[in-house]
Amino acid sequence: MTYAPVQTYVPICDLNTNITHTKVVGVIIGKSDSRGFPDRKNVGSERFTFSFTVKDSPEHFINVSAWGTGEYIQGLSSRFQIGDCVVIENPLVVTKDYEKEERFCPSTPSTYRLLVTETHSSIRICSDLETEARILPLFHIPIKDPRDFYSLGDITANGQSLDGHIINILAALQSVGEEKFFSKSDGRKGQRLEIKLFDDTGTSFPLVCWDKETIRLVQTLTQKETVLFIADARITFDSFRSCMIATATSKTIITVNPETAEANQLYTCIRELLEAGGLDDQDILSGDDVPLDSISDVLTVNQLKARSQEHADVFHCITYGFITSLDLSSSISKVIRNKCAKCKFRISEEIQTCSNDACPNQGQQLQATKGFDLLLDISDHTGTLQSCNLAGTMAEKTLGCKTEAFLCLSESERTILQWKFLLERCKIYLKVLPSPKSRSGMRARILSCALADPVEVKQNLASSVV
Repeated sequence: MTYAPVQTYVPICDLNTNITHTKVVGVIIGKSDSRGFPDRKNVGSERFTFSFTVKDSPEHFINVSAWGTGEYIQGLSSRFQIGDCVVIENPLVVTKDYEKEERFCPSTPSTYRLLVTETHSSIRICSDLETEARILPLFHIPIKDPRDFYSLGDITANGQSLDGHIINILAALQSVGEEKFFSKSDGRKGQRLEIKLFDDTGTSFPLVCWDKETIRLVQTLTQKETVLFIADARITFDSFRSCMIATATSKTIITVNPETAEANQLYTCIRELLEAGGLDDQDILSGDDVPLDSISDVLTVNQLKARSQEHADVFHCITYGFITSLDLSSSISKVIRNKCAKCKFRISEEIQTCSNDACPNQGQQLQATKGFDLLLDISDHTGTLQSCNLAGTMAEKTLGCKTEAFLCLSESERTILQWKFLLERCKIYLKVLPSPKSRSGMRARILSCALADPVEVKQNLASSVV
């Protein structure tokens, strides 16, 4: 087998508008969805486009735009994805429009961009193994200074002063949520996916992804084992959740497992955090912000157990069941838990410092928070779902009692509160997630629980298939 020599490729740093018959090779570090625009020259028809960013050295990368018919653009875009090494043959080298590029495309050091057309250009996966071996490692080198980033703790500390800012983030992937689909005002389909980030200063920080290509990338990543350098993420204040969130935009480039000293140091920290169990509680807590009106699947206990065994993904559902186990009258320590305010690691009354070795507050005076942490059994005519978690504000809403008020109740008053729900049929919204450590292979968290309307129960049970 013969390979094309490296010299046949024009380095990105040498590109200029006078070069013709150019051949550029690089790894795709970012890619946008294809979209259509009205064709000004042919009224009633559309032109289609998509763009991507390629890199051929640690310092040099360039944006590429492809234009053509819907069939050509859809076909071309489907042939490669982020992380692939591609060869671009005979693109047009044009001087970039700085205003448009800065608003809608990743920032690049090149003064040019490449234009690919159906009649003159081609793009293919690189088959030169020697070139591929040289190019692919560039995928793991961030496009920004690896020391120029915010930790999650920094973002939280700065709060709304960062609202609307574009920043870089270095963090690890904690969890990947469910992809949600919707219709836009113009009738086109849209999608949204939220991932949660964590580092040694914070957990469960939301990053929202709207683009199909970005969503496809994060869905392939391994949770709790992947470090991300997120260049040019937009930070905003989410008034509904009263917290800061990050959004991946058309300018954002996500570098997976960066080859930097800072990323290696973070990876060491998160391994220590995981070994200490610092994220055990956060796994089940992440995703609690899913709107209840978006949850529509009604399942029996048997059906949701079967779904959890068939699929390894997190899912949400509604079940109509009886609360067959709920203990509010036993020791307070079994109902109310103390947690470290920094890392959310469970602590006991006797310990005055956090026992999590990887806690960012290690060695300092303990800052603890108190909250409900209950385990309930839910039963229906098909079986019993044991040890469902009901905690925090969800428990307060369900019981109609704040943590502080509960601590003042007598044992008999706690028993009365307990029997308001025990052996009663309830409408329960659940988040179900895989858990290899548990005997059943799954865990469930209650997102909402209220006494059920008998008519509603009859209608839903009549339509369900056991």
